[in-house]
Amino acid sequence: MSSSGYPPVRAIGRGAAWYRGDCHVHSIHSDGELTPEELVVRARAAGLDFIATTEHNAAAAPGVWSRPAADDFLIVLGEEVTTRTGHWLALGLGPGEVVGWDHRPGDGGVEACLEQVHRAGGLCVVAHPHAPYPSGDFAFPLAGFDAVEVWNGLWASDRPWNADNEAALTAWGRSLAAGLRAGSWRPAMGNSDAHLEGQIGCPQTVVLAEELSTGAVLAGIRAGRSWIAESERVDVSFTARADGRVAGMGERLATRGGRVRVQAVVRGVPAGTVRLHTDRGEAHRAFLPARGAGAVRWATTATDSAYVRVEVRHPHGHMAALTNPIALD
Repeated sequence: MSSSGYPPVRAIGRGAAWYRGDCHVHSIHSDGELTPEELVVRARAAGLDFIATTEHNAAAAPGVWSRPAADDFLIVLGEEVTTRTGHWLALGLGPGEVVGWDHRPGDGGVEACLEQVHRAGGLCVVAHPHAPYPSGDFAFPLAGFDAVEVWNGLWASDRPWNADNEAALTAWGRSLAAGLRAGSWRPAMGNSDAHLEGQIGCPQTVVLAEELSTGAVLAGIRAGRSWIAESERVDVSFTARADGRVAGMGERLATRGGRVRVQAVVRGVPAGTVRLHTDRGEAHRAFLPARGAGAVRWATTATDSAYVRVEVRHPHGHMAALTNPIALD
């Protein structure tokens, strides 16, 4: 157990790499059925390197999450701010820090809470913006939020991808071009919203971080250096090249007006479909072989495409993976 009663903010010996995590989980200390120890065991089994504590309107209690902490696994302190007009995740809070929930659009309360999280160096994430239950539909302005949970896996045991996620993805995709031009775009995240056995890690956000620490992981998410996977079985790499330069997810590629060569390498989606999207919609589609692994290549220009992002879907249409965009200048 950490001497402070809280998990450490940095894992030992974990340098720059792609790390898999789930930033929306619930334990018996809110409305989940698993203990923190059970959640960490199952997170490791799902191939995760980190999780975030997001109990409803409550801070992580001292001692509760330090017991399952380990040198090679990161536990980020957070909260699901559960209001009457939408839910959001406050990630990277200080020990014992609580964010108020009794606010509504137009009263100035959410803006003060967002500022509180940002002062702590934390991240504010719109949670399941089209959830089909009272208070699930997100009604707050997006200004001040850092990312959007476009894939929520609460019903992952029987519906790994549903109409609510599709609606969130569509709305997010429509906002990308204007957001990238203004420098105010919000990266996509995917989390399980685990409450029950068998849910954690479906989906998971895969983040390029300088180290496995709270600060580095949140910085990677904030910058969009991330993608979303249905499970650890799915792997995606995605790059764009022009005139000897290369860019990855969340980055900008200076093209100097030349051709841009895009490549997506996918594993773990048998007979899946790889779809390349730009600000003009779906621009290219390719099919993976039955073994589920393959590379898709495509060419464009910054004139034709303000950005490129990737979706990988199963033959039945459910999502297997999706990436944040590469912007083309």
